[in-house]
Amino acid sequence: MTRLKAAITAIHGYLPEYVLTNAELEQIVDTTDEWISTRTGIKERHILKGEGKATSDMGAEAVRGLLKKRGIGPEEVDLLLCSTVTPDMKFPATANLISHKAGIKNAFSYDMNAACSGFLYALVTAANFVELGKYKKVVVVGADKMSSIVDYTDRQTCVLFGDAASAVLLEPTEEDLGVIDHKFETDGSGYVHLHMKAGGSLKPPTYDTIDAREHYIYQEGQPVFKFAVTKMADVSLDLMKRNGLKVDDVSWLVPHQANMRIIEATGRRMALPAEKVMVNIQKYGNTTNATIPLCLWDYEKQLNKGDNIILTAFGGGFTWGAIWLKWAL
Repeated sequence: MTRLKAAITAIHGYLPEYVLTNAELEQIVDTTDEWISTRTGIKERHILKGEGKATSDMGAEAVRGLLKKRGIGPEEVDLLLCSTVTPDMKFPATANLISHKAGIKNAFSYDMNAACSGFLYALVTAANFVELGKYKKVVVVGADKMSSIVDYTDRQTCVLFGDAASAVLLEPTEEDLGVIDHKFETDGSGYVHLHMKAGGSLKPPTYDTIDAREHYIYQEGQPVFKFAVTKMADVSLDLMKRNGLKVDDVSWLVPHQANMRIIEATGRRMALPAEKVMVNIQKYGNTTNATIPLCLWDYEKQLNKGDNIILTAFGGGFTWGAIWLKWAL
Protein backbone atom coordinates (compact mmCIF):
# COMPACT_ATOMS: atom_id res chain seq x y z
CA MET A 1 0.00 0.00 0.00
CA THR A 2 1.21 3.49 -0.88
CA ARG A 3 1.93 5.58 2.20
CA LEU A 4 -0.15 8.74 2.37
CA LYS A 5 1.56 12.08 2.75
CA ALA A 6 0.11 15.42 3.80
CA ALA A 7 0.36 18.13 1.15
CA ILE A 8 -0.41 21.83 1.38
CA THR A 9 -3.23 22.40 -1.09
CA ALA A 10 -4.03 26.02 -0.24
CA ILE A 11 -2.55 28.89 1.74
CA HIS A 12 -3.92 32.28 2.74
CA GLY A 13 -2.95 35.13 5.02
CA TYR A 14 -4.56 38.05 6.79
CA LEU A 15 -2.98 41.36 7.77
CA PRO A 16 -4.73 44.07 9.77
CA GLU A 17 -5.27 47.36 7.94
CA TYR A 18 -3.33 49.60 10.32
CA VAL A 19 0.38 49.92 9.48
CA LEU A 20 2.76 51.05 12.21
CA THR A 21 5.83 52.58 10.55
CA ASN A 22 9.26 53.26 11.97
CA ALA A 23 8.51 56.98 11.63
CA GLU A 24 5.53 56.59 13.97
CA LEU A 25 7.59 54.57 16.44
CA GLU A 26 10.03 57.48 16.57
CA GLN A 27 7.21 59.48 18.13
CA ILE A 28 6.39 56.76 20.69
CA VAL A 29 9.78 55.62 21.96
CA ASP A 30 13.41 56.77 21.86
CA THR A 31 14.43 55.25 18.53
CA THR A 32 15.02 56.12 14.88
CA ASP A 33 14.20 54.58 11.54
CA GLU A 34 17.93 54.10 10.93
CA TRP A 35 18.41 52.31 14.27
CA ILE A 36 15.47 49.95 13.64
CA SER A 37 16.31 49.27 9.98
CA THR A 38 20.00 48.64 10.63
CA ARG A 39 19.48 46.27 13.55
CA THR A 40 16.33 44.45 12.50
CA GLY A 41 15.60 45.07 8.81
CA ILE A 42 12.03 46.08 9.70
CA LYS A 43 10.39 49.12 8.10
CA GLU A 44 6.76 48.60 9.13
CA ARG A 45 4.40 46.17 10.80
CA HIS A 46 0.61 45.65 10.84
CA ILE A 47 -1.31 46.20 14.08
CA LEU A 48 -4.81 44.96 14.90
CA LYS A 49 -6.91 47.90 16.08
CA GLY A 50 -10.46 48.01 17.36
CA GLU A 51 -12.35 47.24 20.53
CA GLY A 52 -12.85 43.54 21.11
CA LYS A 53 -10.57 42.44 18.26
CA ALA A 54 -8.35 39.47 19.04
CA THR A 55 -6.18 36.74 17.59
CA SER A 56 -9.19 34.62 16.64
CA ASP A 57 -10.57 37.41 14.43
CA MET A 58 -7.41 37.41 12.33
CA GLY A 59 -7.31 33.62 12.28
CA ALA A 60 -10.93 33.40 11.14
CA GLU A 61 -10.25 35.87 8.31
CA ALA A 62 -7.31 33.76 7.15
CA VAL A 63 -9.37 30.57 7.30
CA ARG A 64 -12.33 32.05 5.42
CA GLY A 65 -9.96 33.19 2.67
CA LEU A 66 -8.29 29.78 2.64
CA LEU A 67 -11.54 27.87 2.19
CA LYS A 68 -12.73 30.24 -0.52
CA LYS A 69 -9.42 29.87 -2.34
CA ARG A 70 -9.69 26.06 -2.24
CA GLY A 71 -13.37 26.15 -3.17
CA ILE A 72 -14.61 24.12 -0.22
CA GLY A 73 -17.11 24.76 2.57
CA PRO A 74 -16.36 24.92 6.29
CA GLU A 75 -18.37 21.74 6.84
CA GLU A 76 -15.66 19.77 5.00
CA VAL A 77 -12.91 20.55 7.52
CA ASP A 78 -12.04 17.64 9.86
CA LEU A 79 -9.58 19.34 12.21
CA LEU A 80 -8.26 22.82 12.93
CA LEU A 81 -5.06 23.51 14.86
CA CYS A 82 -4.00 26.99 15.94
CA SER A 83 -0.46 27.82 16.98
CA THR A 84 -0.35 31.01 19.01
CA VAL A 85 1.27 32.68 22.03
CA THR A 86 -1.47 35.30 22.26
CA PRO A 87 -4.70 33.32 22.75
CA ASP A 88 -7.90 35.31 23.09
CA MET A 89 -8.30 33.86 26.58
CA LYS A 90 -6.66 31.22 28.75
CA PHE A 91 -9.57 29.05 27.71
CA PRO A 92 -11.35 28.12 25.56
CA ALA A 93 -8.77 27.43 22.89
CA THR A 94 -8.43 30.12 20.24
CA ALA A 95 -8.77 27.32 17.68
CA ASN A 96 -12.31 26.73 18.99
CA LEU A 97 -13.15 30.41 18.50
CA ILE A 98 -11.66 30.47 15.00
CA SER A 99 -13.71 27.42 14.06
CA HIS A 100 -16.86 29.06 15.40
CA LYS A 101 -16.24 32.34 13.58
CA ALA A 102 -15.36 30.58 10.32
CA GLY A 103 -18.45 28.33 10.46
CA ILE A 104 -16.49 25.11 10.98
CA LYS A 105 -18.83 22.75 12.85
CA ASN A 106 -17.76 19.21 11.92
CA ALA A 107 -14.18 19.41 13.15
CA PHE A 108 -12.38 19.20 16.46
CA SER A 109 -9.86 21.94 17.21
CA TYR A 110 -7.21 22.86 19.72
CA ASP A 111 -4.25 25.17 20.31
CA MET A 112 -0.51 24.51 20.31
CA ASN A 113 2.16 26.72 21.88
CA ALA A 114 5.86 26.33 21.13
CA ALA A 115 6.53 30.07 20.86
CA CYS A 116 7.90 31.03 17.44
CA SER A 117 8.39 27.36 16.50
CA GLY A 118 4.71 26.66 17.07
CA PHE A 119 3.60 26.70 13.44
CA LEU A 120 6.17 24.05 12.52
CA TYR A 121 5.16 21.83 15.43
CA ALA A 122 1.47 22.24 14.53
CA LEU A 123 2.15 21.52 10.85
CA VAL A 124 3.82 18.19 11.61
CA THR A 125 1.10 17.28 14.13
CA ALA A 126 -1.55 18.02 11.49
CA ALA A 127 0.39 16.05 8.88
CA ASN A 128 0.38 13.01 11.17
CA PHE A 129 -3.41 13.18 11.40
CA VAL A 130 -3.68 13.29 7.60
CA GLU A 131 -1.23 10.41 7.16
CA LEU A 132 -3.50 8.23 9.30
CA GLY A 133 -5.93 8.28 6.39
CA LYS A 134 -8.93 9.24 8.49
CA TYR A 135 -8.65 13.03 8.25
CA LYS A 136 -9.01 14.46 4.74
CA LYS A 137 -8.90 18.21 5.30
CA VAL A 138 -6.91 19.69 8.16
CA VAL A 139 -6.36 23.41 8.67
CA VAL A 140 -3.31 24.81 10.46
CA VAL A 141 -3.45 28.44 11.58
CA GLY A 142 -0.51 30.49 12.76
CA ALA A 143 -1.82 33.68 14.37
CA ASP A 144 -0.66 36.23 16.91
CA LYS A 145 -1.71 39.64 18.14
CA MET A 146 1.76 40.47 19.40
CA SER A 147 0.80 44.09 20.03
CA SER A 148 -1.22 42.82 23.02
CA ILE A 149 1.96 41.70 24.84
CA VAL A 150 4.45 44.30 23.61
CA ASP A 151 5.69 47.02 25.95
CA TYR A 152 5.71 50.19 23.85
CA THR A 153 8.08 51.85 26.32
CA ASP A 154 10.78 49.22 25.64
CA ARG A 155 12.61 50.21 22.47
CA GLN A 156 14.48 46.90 22.32
CA THR A 157 11.33 44.83 21.78
CA CYS A 158 8.49 47.10 20.65
CA VAL A 159 10.07 47.68 17.23
CA LEU A 160 10.20 43.96 16.45
CA PHE A 161 6.66 42.66 16.48
CA GLY A 162 3.52 42.86 14.35
CA ASP A 163 0.09 41.23 14.18
CA ALA A 164 -1.02 38.75 11.51
CA ALA A 165 -2.51 35.36 10.75
CA SER A 166 -1.99 32.79 8.04
CA ALA A 167 -3.51 29.39 7.40
CA VAL A 168 -2.72 26.32 5.33
CA LEU A 169 -4.89 23.40 4.28
CA LEU A 170 -3.40 19.91 4.39
CA GLU A 171 -4.88 17.08 2.32
CA PRO A 172 -3.70 13.51 1.66
CA THR A 173 -1.68 12.64 -1.43
CA GLU A 174 -0.05 9.47 -2.75
CA GLU A 175 2.52 11.53 -4.65
CA ASP A 176 5.98 12.16 -3.24
CA LEU A 177 4.96 15.63 -2.11
CA GLY A 178 4.04 17.48 1.06
CA VAL A 179 5.61 17.11 4.50
CA ILE A 180 8.48 14.65 4.03
CA ASP A 181 10.56 14.82 7.21
CA HIS A 182 11.28 16.99 10.24
CA LYS A 183 13.61 17.44 13.16
CA PHE A 184 12.58 19.27 16.33
CA GLU A 185 14.52 20.05 19.50
CA THR A 186 13.99 21.77 22.85
CA ASP A 187 16.16 23.17 25.62
CA GLY A 188 14.06 24.39 28.52
CA SER A 189 17.01 26.10 30.22
CA GLY A 190 16.77 28.83 27.60
CA TYR A 191 13.54 30.16 29.09
CA VAL A 192 15.49 32.68 31.16
CA HIS A 193 16.38 34.64 28.03
CA LEU A 194 12.92 34.90 26.47
CA HIS A 195 9.62 34.68 28.32
CA MET A 196 6.75 36.54 29.93
CA LYS A 197 7.39 37.00 33.65
CA ALA A 198 3.81 37.02 34.94
CA GLY A 199 0.33 35.83 34.05
CA GLY A 200 0.81 32.08 34.44
CA SER A 201 0.44 29.74 37.39
CA LEU A 202 4.00 30.51 38.53
CA LYS A 203 3.23 34.19 38.97
CA PRO A 204 -0.51 34.93 38.67
CA PRO A 205 -1.63 38.48 37.88
CA THR A 206 -1.60 40.96 40.77
CA TYR A 207 -1.52 44.72 41.05
CA ASP A 208 2.23 44.40 41.68
CA THR A 209 2.90 42.37 38.51
CA ILE A 210 0.92 44.86 36.46
CA ASP A 211 2.72 47.84 37.99
CA ALA A 212 6.05 46.12 37.32
CA ARG A 213 5.09 45.67 33.64
CA GLU A 214 5.62 41.91 33.85
CA HIS A 215 2.87 40.96 31.44
CA TYR A 216 4.93 41.90 28.40
CA ILE A 217 7.64 40.13 26.39
CA TYR A 218 10.97 39.86 28.19
CA GLN A 219 13.90 39.21 25.86
CA GLU A 220 17.67 39.22 26.19
CA GLY A 221 18.67 39.95 22.62
CA GLN A 222 22.27 38.74 22.42
CA PRO A 223 21.89 35.16 23.72
CA VAL A 224 18.68 34.73 21.71
CA PHE A 225 20.47 35.90 18.56
CA LYS A 226 23.39 33.49 19.04
CA PHE A 227 21.17 30.51 19.81
CA ALA A 228 18.77 31.26 16.94
CA VAL A 229 21.43 31.48 14.23
CA THR A 230 23.24 28.35 15.38
CA LYS A 231 20.21 26.19 16.04
CA MET A 232 18.13 27.06 12.95
CA ALA A 233 21.07 26.45 10.62
CA ASP A 234 22.32 23.31 12.33
CA VAL A 235 18.95 21.59 12.62
CA SER A 236 18.24 22.36 8.96
CA LEU A 237 21.61 20.98 7.85
CA ASP A 238 21.12 17.87 10.00
CA LEU A 239 17.72 17.29 8.40
CA MET A 240 19.19 17.72 4.91
CA LYS A 241 22.08 15.37 5.66
CA ARG A 242 19.73 12.71 7.00
CA ASN A 243 17.78 12.80 3.74
CA GLY A 244 20.74 13.14 1.36
CA LEU A 245 19.79 16.69 0.34
CA LYS A 246 22.55 18.95 -0.95
CA VAL A 247 22.44 22.74 -0.89
CA ASP A 248 21.80 22.74 -4.65
CA ASP A 249 18.74 20.51 -4.10
CA VAL A 250 17.05 23.13 -1.91
CA SER A 251 14.78 25.51 -3.80
CA TRP A 252 13.92 27.71 -0.83
CA LEU A 253 14.79 28.26 2.81
CA VAL A 254 11.91 29.71 4.81
CA PRO A 255 13.34 30.97 8.12
CA HIS A 256 11.33 32.41 10.96
CA GLN A 257 11.24 36.18 10.42
CA ALA A 258 12.63 37.38 13.75
CA ASN A 259 15.41 39.69 12.68
CA MET A 260 17.12 40.35 9.33
CA ARG A 261 20.53 39.70 10.86
CA ILE A 262 19.38 36.27 12.08
CA ILE A 263 17.88 35.46 8.67
CA GLU A 264 21.03 36.47 6.79
CA ALA A 265 23.36 34.71 9.22
CA THR A 266 21.32 31.50 9.00
CA GLY A 267 21.46 31.56 5.21
CA ARG A 268 25.24 32.12 5.24
CA ARG A 269 25.80 29.35 7.77
CA MET A 270 23.88 26.99 5.46
CA ALA A 271 25.83 28.26 2.40
CA LEU A 272 22.59 29.20 0.66
CA PRO A 273 22.54 32.14 -1.77
CA ALA A 274 20.38 35.06 -0.65
CA GLU A 275 18.00 34.59 -3.58
CA LYS A 276 16.95 31.21 -2.13
CA VAL A 277 16.02 32.67 1.28
CA MET A 278 12.48 33.97 1.75
CA VAL A 279 12.33 37.38 3.42
CA ASN A 280 9.36 39.64 4.19
CA ILE A 281 10.31 40.91 7.65
CA GLN A 282 10.66 44.43 6.28
CA LYS A 283 6.89 44.57 5.69
CA TYR A 284 5.48 42.69 8.66
CA GLY A 285 8.05 42.46 11.45
CA ASN A 286 8.05 39.39 13.66
CA THR A 287 4.51 38.00 13.67
CA THR A 288 5.64 34.95 15.69
CA ASN A 289 3.48 31.98 14.62
CA ALA A 290 2.42 33.64 11.36
CA THR A 291 5.86 34.40 9.91
CA ILE A 292 6.56 31.16 8.03
CA PRO A 293 3.12 30.69 6.42
CA LEU A 294 3.08 34.41 5.54
CA CYS A 295 6.35 33.89 3.66
CA LEU A 296 4.89 30.96 1.74
CA TRP A 297 1.80 33.06 0.96
CA ASP A 298 3.89 36.00 -0.23
CA TYR A 299 6.12 33.82 -2.42
CA GLU A 300 3.37 31.48 -3.63
CA LYS A 301 3.59 32.60 -7.27
CA GLN A 302 7.31 31.83 -7.31
CA LEU A 303 6.87 28.26 -6.06
CA ASN A 304 6.71 25.26 -8.37
CA LYS A 305 5.37 21.78 -7.81
CA GLY A 306 8.08 19.57 -6.39
CA ASP A 307 10.23 22.39 -5.00
CA ASN A 308 12.28 21.28 -2.00
CA ILE A 309 11.57 23.75 0.79
CA ILE A 310 13.20 23.87 4.21
CA LEU A 311 11.14 25.59 6.91
CA THR A 312 13.04 26.48 10.08
CA ALA A 313 12.23 28.37 13.26
CA PHE A 314 13.52 29.17 16.71
CA GLY A 315 11.42 30.30 19.65
CA GLY A 316 11.27 30.97 23.36
CA GLY A 317 11.54 27.91 25.52
CA PHE A 318 13.96 27.34 23.80
CA THR A 319 12.30 25.49 20.91
CA TRP A 320 13.64 25.03 17.41
CA GLY A 321 13.28 22.79 14.41
CA ALA A 322 13.10 22.29 10.66
CA ILE A 323 10.76 20.66 8.16
CA TRP A 324 11.53 19.34 4.70
CA LEU A 325 8.51 20.08 2.54
CA LYS A 326 7.91 19.32 -1.15
CA TRP A 327 5.59 21.93 -2.63
CA ALA A 328 2.43 20.35 -4.04
CA LEU A 329 0.75 23.24 -5.88
